Amino acid sequence: MITEDQILSTLDNYRWGDYCHFIELGEGYSYLVDSRLNIFKGSDDKWAIAAERLGYNQQAGNIMLDIYYFGNCLTNLESYNGQETNYYTVLPIDWNNFSDTTINGLVLKTDAKYWTIRNNQIELSHSKQDYQNAGIDLKEYRLGEISLEEVSRLLITKHRNKELLRATDKELYKSIPIDLKKLFVIDEWHHRDFTEIVHTTISDEHLRTAYEFNKNIAAGKDYIDFESFANLFRQQEQSNSNFNQTQWQDNRPSSYETWQLLAKVIATGDISFYKPTLEPNTHWTNWLDSGSL
Repeated sequence: MITEDQILSTLDNYRWGDYCHFIELGEGYSYLVDSRLNIFKGSDDKWAIAAERLGYNQQAGNIMLDIYYFGNCLTNLESYNGQETNYYTVLPIDWNNFSDTTINGLVLKTDAKYWTIRNNQIELSHSKQDYQNAGIDLKEYRLGEISLEEVSRLLITKHRNKELLRATDKELYKSIPIDLKKLFVIDEWHHRDFTEIVHTTISDEHLRTAYEFNKNIAAGKDYIDFESFANLFRQQEQSNSNFNQTQWQDNRPSSYETWQLLAKVIATGDISFYKPTLEPNTHWTNWLDSGSL
């Protein structure tokens, strides 16, 4: 029988490659719109979690639904640069329609009437009162301007029951064996972003090579001596190590209640064990730094 510790270890050690990520609600390049956890359990101790993060990615100029996979039976994963990743992206809004209704992929056109979401025409609002009623204070960098994350946040609020901006079962099961049963779904929970800085150990010899390379690029201009160069690098190396240590101690999944309870649910198959005491914080209003880069 699979144990809670085994499940938590899988979650803690999610990074098996350069392109694997834990659920990052505060992701700097994407404004958070909404999130969800889908919990799966099958026979032979197979289990999986599919986490959804809906956000507006300003660099990509699109509303993107990222699905993160965790488990011990994942299959058909995406790959990048020859390495497997634990997530993939769905675009629920028709691209041509989305492009026609936005200005430079940043704000809504004043005459935009609807977005086509999963073949459904969903009416768009230009009423400031509608946004205020949904708890959305428009930024309005220019008078009457509505940003696309604000539009999508209103849509997810108004049409929550339609689930058009959620992942379909087909999308969820893309990398999860079809024989696993969906135990339950969580739309809000207490979450801590768990991000670690990836860095490789560099020997003094390699550091010397890097120094000479950079010094040659400087082409004879004033350049710091090797000792100063090495000292700065080692200081940054230590800073990264300290950051990772703090992340591991405070934010890894096994360090707090949410994932401890979910591990118990998965291990036993009994959803009644999920009785959280920590206040949920996954609403976008708690992650206002998301999309800030």
